[in-house]
Amino acid sequence: MSARPAMLVTGGAKRIGAEIARAFAGAGWHVVIHYGRSRAQAEALAAELPSAEIVSCNLDDWNEGPAMIATLAERLEDWRVLINCAGVFDLDTAQDLEPAVFETAMQVNAGTPARIGQAFLAHARSPRGRRLIHVTDQKLLNPNPDFFSYTMSKHAMAATIPMLSMARPDPQDRVYGLAPGAILASHDQTEAEAEVSHRMNLLHRKATPGDIAGAALFLAGGWLASGETIFVDSGQHLLAQDRDVLFLARR
Repeated sequence: MSARPAMLVTGGAKRIGAEIARAFAGAGWHVVIHYGRSRAQAEALAAELPSAEIVSCNLDDWNEGPAMIATLAERLEDWRVLINCAGVFDLDTAQDLEPAVFETAMQVNAGTPARIGQAFLAHARSPRGRRLIHVTDQKLLNPNPDFFSYTMSKHAMAATIPMLSMARPDPQDRVYGLAPGAILASHDQTEAEAEVSHRMNLLHRKATPGDIAGAALFLAGGWLASGETIFVDSGQHLLAQDRDVLFLARR
């Protein structure tokens, strides 16, 4: 394990997080897969990879995330990358904010990733500099009234990127944002609806989990200036969409 640089991806047991884990493993990294309630999926994924382990913490707890980071930092000799990919995506609207949805979204999607990122930059060791990557959303530049609390939480998460970048302790460190568009079927969307909605972009092309994983690997190289966000959405963020694509596909 010591010969490989290490990375941690939150929400790494399923969906885009799992694709990111596989991409880094294929590129020679030791992969730490965080899971919340998906232990079986995390164990199965780790068993596929040449160098991997699993960890768990509740992202809706203020202290478990930083404690997990501190424990890992004590033994990972070259912990170079942390990707905050886990998140919740529950429906409320601009007409009717649901307080419980808002509180969970703000903590899981913004507050805890910020705390985890701060702990990573404070404790992780790497001679090549660290890379903190927040997975945000194309809704940052293309908002609509649906998933109101979720969208607010992603804006809050994005706001931490330049601030954490300015406060980073080592000039070799980088803090980045990675903003996907519609990638996988979400909420109660059917695959048939996803096939339509995921092409509602300038290229009429479905962005894939592999596209996101490839972008994460690129950011791990630290080629961009710290504080930058890249959009991987086939141009969706350049459109004005008055509803979430989940609902646009149902019109």
